Amino acid sequence: MAKSSKENGPRAPAAGGSLSGTRESLAQGPDAATTDELSSLGSDSEANGFAERRIDKFGFIVGSQGAEGALEEVPLEVLRQRESKWLDMLNNWDKWMAKKHKKIRLRCQKGIPPSLRGRAWQYLSGGKVKLQQNPGKFDELDMSPGDPKWLDVIERDLHRQFPFHEMFVSRGGHGQQDLFRVLKAYTLYRPEEGYCQAQAPIAAVLLMHMPAEQAFWCLVQVCEKYLPGYYSEKLEAIQLDGEILFSLLQKVSPVAHKHLSRQKIDPLLYMTEWFMCAFARTLPWSSVLRVWDMFFCEGVKIIFRVGLVLLKHALGSPEKLKACQGQYETIEQLRSLSPKIMQEAFLVQEVIELPVTERQIEREHLIQLRRWQETRGELECRSPPRMHGAKAILDAEPGPRPTLQPSPSIRLPSDATLLTSKAKPPKQVQKEQRRTKDSGQLDKSPGPNQAAVMTASGDACPPQDVSPKDSVPQDSAPQDLAYHRSQESLNSQESEDTYL
Repeated sequence: MAKSSKENGPRAPAAGGSLSGTRESLAQGPDAATTDELSSLGSDSEANGFAERRIDKFGFIVGSQGAEGALEEVPLEVLRQRESKWLDMLNNWDKWMAKKHKKIRLRCQKGIPPSLRGRAWQYLSGGKVKLQQNPGKFDELDMSPGDPKWLDVIERDLHRQFPFHEMFVSRGGHGQQDLFRVLKAYTLYRPEEGYCQAQAPIAAVLLMHMPAEQAFWCLVQVCEKYLPGYYSEKLEAIQLDGEILFSLLQKVSPVAHKHLSRQKIDPLLYMTEWFMCAFARTLPWSSVLRVWDMFFCEGVKIIFRVGLVLLKHALGSPEKLKACQGQYETIEQLRSLSPKIMQEAFLVQEVIELPVTERQIEREHLIQLRRWQETRGELECRSPPRMHGAKAILDAEPGPRPTLQPSPSIRLPSDATLLTSKAKPPKQVQKEQRRTKDSGQLDKSPGPNQAAVMTASGDACPPQDVSPKDSVPQDSAPQDLAYHRSQESLNSQESEDTYL
């Protein structure tokens, strides 16, 4: 059943706590009141042609709430090696997922190279497969008029999503237009679910890394596979996960669990925004991206782990609880977390080392579901089963599917004449040259029918006869070489050895 159009915001999970996909209502800060003003000023200054802003490497205006200070940079040489290994994985994705999934998980924990992050998220989430299975579907939804009761709510939310990011700073700019298209398309794709404001920041983060159509299918995967039921009416799934988080906290940090129990603080009061927005509105941006890298690979257990780490380090010692004598002080402590515990290197390492598994989460889910049924009856929203990460999503794909076609790393000119099958490795060439020279049969002046040719990677090949069947016709080159593999894409044997 679709939500009422009178809801200017998402559904209230419980008395005293509400969810909105905006910073204004979820995390009131000193600059919350000026968000609208700043976003409109950005649009006006750009229109007048004198907007000069310093933008950080993530696209946020320097000095704004989303921008970060000095960051620990990955050395350029290390970054290039990671990129080449990720290129190899993405160009042979099905093989890597089938046989070397643990290596993919390790590399996601290390961090996906920024230049390939958007592409990797599409492959990990299964959004790339959904796009191939539904050609033209997004364009069809995009051209449809949409339900007016959702369009108005979506439009009012557009300027609230990351107003300090260069994509969304301008009212009516391309970022806001794409965000509107993606969210509108989802209400048409799942009319029974409609629109929830917490979907807007999820879609906005995706749009920062990929075009609208790809972002739409990744949003579909997040809503249906990773976090099913989170954005439906009643918010039953998020309430269940709140109880799961609280139960797991007893094992991870008994001190924090005891304090929250004594203060009678409902988990929904502090974890709703965390989980529904996947920490996109909570953590520093570098930490957000690292969490999302792991989330797309390993599933919702990463979201649970991050929540548990934050609770443990914010409320897990008697010294930290001295400033949390009541409910209000405790909630404020969780809304203004220490930058140290949210710092990228510290947080990621803590998340990786925290021993919380999919099995524990599913076992606790069954316990909490049974308690829910005993006290409140059956769930009103029947959500599909949750998939714990990329491997589970791939394994659940029904029947045979087309092999993922990699995007070309280097496009060759159409008039390039290349030898695709006759080119020999340089080592083999050298051996043959030595053997020929020793036998005295090396011809120092090649005939007119011999030509020096280059391989696709630029390595010189020895002179050899070029027959018509060996060369690639100009008009067929784009088809035969449409997905030419880059020389940067190293073979998988090298990738297996070490990961910097």
